[in-house]
Amino acid sequence: MGLYQRWRRLRLAGLQACALHTVREAAVSTPPQWLVERLGLFEELWAAHVKRLKSMAQKEHRTIKITLPGGQKVEAVAWNTTPYQLAKQISSTLADTAVAAQVNGETYDLERPLETDSDLRFLTFDSTEGKAVFWHSSTHVLGAAAEQLLGAVLCRGPSTECGFYHDFFLGKERTLRGSELPVLERICQELTAAAQPFRRLEVSQDQLRQLFKDNPFKLRLIEEKVTGPTATVYGCGMLVDLCRGPHLRHTGQIGGLKLLTNSSSVWRSPGAPETVQRVSGISFPTAKELKAWEEWREEAELRDHRRIGKEQELFFFHELSPGSCFFLPRGTRVYNALVTFIRAEYTRRGFSEVKTPTLFSTKLWKVSGHWEHYQEDMFALQPPGPQRDHPTSHPTDTLALKPMNCPAHCLMFAHRPRSWRELPLRLADFGVLHRAEASGSLGGLTRLRCFQQDDAHIFCAPDQLEAEIRGCLDFLRSVYAVLGFSFRLALSTRPSGFLGEPCLWDQAEQVLQRALEEFGEPWDLNPGDGAFYGPKIDVRLHDALGRPHQCGTIQLDFQLPLRFDLQYKGQAGALERPVLIHRAVLGSVERMLGVLAESCGGKWPLWLSPFQVVVIPVGPEQEAYAREAQQGLRAAGLVCDLDADSTLTLSRRVRRAQLANYNFQFVVGQREQSKKTVNIRTRDNRRLGERDLTEAVRRLLELQNSRVPDAEEIF
Repeated sequence: MGLYQRWRRLRLAGLQACALHTVREAAVSTPPQWLVERLGLFEELWAAHVKRLKSMAQKEHRTIKITLPGGQKVEAVAWNTTPYQLAKQISSTLADTAVAAQVNGETYDLERPLETDSDLRFLTFDSTEGKAVFWHSSTHVLGAAAEQLLGAVLCRGPSTECGFYHDFFLGKERTLRGSELPVLERICQELTAAAQPFRRLEVSQDQLRQLFKDNPFKLRLIEEKVTGPTATVYGCGMLVDLCRGPHLRHTGQIGGLKLLTNSSSVWRSPGAPETVQRVSGISFPTAKELKAWEEWREEAELRDHRRIGKEQELFFFHELSPGSCFFLPRGTRVYNALVTFIRAEYTRRGFSEVKTPTLFSTKLWKVSGHWEHYQEDMFALQPPGPQRDHPTSHPTDTLALKPMNCPAHCLMFAHRPRSWRELPLRLADFGVLHRAEASGSLGGLTRLRCFQQDDAHIFCAPDQLEAEIRGCLDFLRSVYAVLGFSFRLALSTRPSGFLGEPCLWDQAEQVLQRALEEFGEPWDLNPGDGAFYGPKIDVRLHDALGRPHQCGTIQLDFQLPLRFDLQYKGQAGALERPVLIHRAVLGSVERMLGVLAESCGGKWPLWLSPFQVVVIPVGPEQEAYAREAQQGLRAAGLVCDLDADSTLTLSRRVRRAQLANYNFQFVVGQREQSKKTVNIRTRDNRRLGERDLTEAVRRLLELQNSRVPDAEEIF
């Protein structure tokens, strides 16, 4: 089938199936010339590649040894045998479910010939790496659909933790409407049904620039990311895209695909930033799995923290302060309870809380290295200076709002001479941070421009490092146990662009590995995924719906002590350099509040709850006693409301309180008034009976202070 016919068939099928005509003005009736030229060049290069590969297989014909999962060894032919062929030899089920391979630790296309002796294992959708490959392939399908329907200029399309998205450019005046998503989705489904193969091709930089000469976004990526003489592109149907891969064998492995949202995002470039369109989606190997996910998503939407925040009057957002949250009294109660919890742990674990400025000269950020690597994500301003009245005076420094606390804590360490006796020095800071997040990435409490962290930095001697890491891990486990989260750890090791001596990195990684092994929890290895300044332990917690969240972190840093020339006098009297540990447990307090809201579905545990108790008088005669009970509960430090609405029956008011998720309802009638008691019910309508008011308050305080998750069950 010719290019025009393929183009026409896919576009018309998508439009007719959705019966939508709103995109008529945006639809592209014939393939644009740049696409015709790009595909023609790719096919020419592919033909040469196939010929070269065939020649290589003849010249380098030799037997290689392949070690399969489980240790079995088999023979294969170099430049001829593919991982997919070996998967078929093992079982047809494996061949059908495998999405990619790992060859000597490197992710690898199933249809790419093996070149040398190899350790081989197969990735399926069930693994994290397999999902990344599957969703990355799906975003290529989305990119192809956007080109065919809209004539889009593709920018980037990565996989994410829970799906994929693609950014593309439609012109300065054109945006994508929500009504167009069904059409785009239908074309994606046509592309998956066509089972188009993914074809990997290695090309030179000159060939790359020729392939993407009409795409300024790709040309910019080539300039920034392609450092070697060659790079890989993938062809799939009419799509050709710059990509490292690997990918699925063909699009037919995608059994269910759904587009979810569309929004605007910002493509940062040396010139003026460009507004691009972002479409996100999800996909699965089967339609059945997609259906199950949609049912799960319905449950998740009921628990959306933005919905809970509105219904419970916890917080809101306003266009006059984009990316910042307004916490109402009830939300502030939850926020403060979280901070109080961490402060109590700080006291118990020997941390000292400090306060540091919010605004710093950019000189600080240049010393720390953040200005070089992080400038685009910082808010900077030029303050009024003496030059306003005295033009000959020196200009004032540019100032920037702090996006993190570590450089300020380095200034604290360095402001006077330090001794080994002061170490480890553990500084904690709840200072307000500001980050210039793109408007398209903002979403409720999960990503903000203004937020606070339970941020702390530990300055320690090298021989104290292992004990401090163990302490950080224990801190994590203790807090997450109270919050009701399971978690998974990962050791991220030296990246390609690391700073410092390799021997120092090796030593630090060994320290982290020993600490993880002693900790006793399962952990994964992420080779090459550490920060440029040191290895780290990444922490992924899982909420009540099983969703992963990146919140806590433990990071070693050898560079900031060097950059700030931090020193202390050692036991022998010589100056020595400390090691710096960055650590957080909650991470962003705002984000953690959102995660907790969704995890508990608005049914807050007593110690966090903004709805601890409501006192309900049976009739107007008991209202005075009900107010007395309310005042007693508040005086004790508990959250207590009063529902004396005489227009509603007692049962209606009790039910209203339970639907509002008050942990306890204290009902008071004539009997309770005369005996100074309360009749207690829980939000799940368990009737705990009559209790002395003073004793009930004492028990609530016990349960609150012990931070139990099930106060209603054990009252």
